[in-house]
Amino acid sequence: MAEGWISLINAIDAHKDKPIVINTAPRNSAGVTNHGALLCDSLPALRRRLITLWVINRQRASLDLLRHFMEAMPAATIHIVRNSYFGSESEFALYNNSKTRELIEAAGGKSLTFPDLADRVADDIYSGRLTLANAAAQLPIGNRVEAQRFRAAAATMFKEIVQ
Repeated sequence: MAEGWISLINAIDAHKDKPIVINTAPRNSAGVTNHGALLCDSLPALRRRLITLWVINRQRASLDLLRHFMEAMPAATIHIVRNSYFGSESEFALYNNSKTRELIEAAGGKSLTFPDLADRVADDIYSGRLTLANAAAQLPIGNRVEAQRFRAAAATMFKEIVQ
């Protein structure tokens, strides 16, 4: 498994002028725990920062996995993204009232809420394998308006991270 992490580090180094996005499931915690130090230790030489968007639902498991990640990847700046598919921001009480939230925000991370998308539009996008740009151009007008609203709301959330 270390070979995959080494390949990742080499790929990052090969693309010095580009941001690198790594999409992995939280269940990858064993790999992160066992080999994440390779990436963290390489960051100074790569002249890179590790910025993590940790998407949570309202269940304890997403916070438990987050704590393991925080221990394994201390070099990461972590931003929490509450997935509003699972409810409004106020319904994330387990995270909102946690010591984990305090630690994240004290370290410079942000607590954000990702907008919900109407189910019928989400289904159209998923089933049609559409990008948001294609959905905004191809779907019926009501669906397009919802896709555009969602896209603008998501962009506003992401702007909070880069400020």
